Amino acid sequence: MIFSVIFPVFFLLFLGFISVKIQLISKEQITAIGAFVIKIALPALLLHALAAKDLHEIWYPAYFFVYAGVTFSLFILAFILGQKFFNNHFTHASVFSLGASMSNTGLLGAAILTLLMGSEAMIYISLIVIIESVFLVPLMLTLAEIGRQRQANLAAILKTTFQTLLKNPLFLSVVIGMSCAIFEIQIPRVLDQVFALLGQTASPLALFIIGGGMVGITIQSLNLQTIYLVVSKNICMPILVYLGLTHLTDLDQKMIYAGTLIAALPMPSIFGIFGQVYGLNEKALTPLMISTLLSFIVVSILIGVWW
Repeated sequence: MIFSVIFPVFFLLFLGFISVKIQLISKEQITAIGAFVIKIALPALLLHALAAKDLHEIWYPAYFFVYAGVTFSLFILAFILGQKFFNNHFTHASVFSLGASMSNTGLLGAAILTLLMGSEAMIYISLIVIIESVFLVPLMLTLAEIGRQRQANLAAILKTTFQTLLKNPLFLSVVIGMSCAIFEIQIPRVLDQVFALLGQTASPLALFIIGGGMVGITIQSLNLQTIYLVVSKNICMPILVYLGLTHLTDLDQKMIYAGTLIAALPMPSIFGIFGQVYGLNEKALTPLMISTLLSFIVVSILIGVWW
């Protein structure tokens, strides 16, 4: 099983990397493909997977709250240490905290878990997408803007953040899909087939663009904070999620393994993007690069042990 899953993952990553390296595809084209995956293909996959289920098949509160508890505990700890120990500016501390507590769920998680579990993976992923898209990222953006604006208008910041959330296709696809499940609304078969076809492109393209995006990224800002962020994300997070799901819930092993595997994924590419937006540049790209490399080792071990 490990070879049948890991080989296509690494091959698609390599294919994306070499395609950009030899300039068969440009960085700008990789960015465009990434936008297609995040804004169209992955939302279509989530909507197709969720809308066809009953509510009890997609809502697992124990799974949701344990994962959320670990996520926000690591975020808060990284935020406090970022200011008190690493002497970060308020804004920078909030961005670094995202790297310490958020996985590449949408792209890499969807790709790997789909290979392992098929369409069932979207159920586990969608609940974590809610945690990350609805709560974690808006929290980070709010804190970052408060730190950047000396006289912060909290109401205006929250309004802007909420408007951004409503324009997020991933968030909307989860909301619509779960609403269909709650109210037993059937998506027209022809339209659902379109969503299914679009969704099939999400996993391979996600791996391809992650590989392409690694071209040119180097380790230039290795320090104690970088090590802390990577350990928090790639070591502490999967351990805490596994222990929480194992000891605080009565969920089946498949769900425990899925949650742990998602927690072991690297920092999301959006962490690097926010790092550039808020002036961190290599200070964000270096932990992102190391996290990505370490994650493949950790994930490979977990797949080898569990599958």
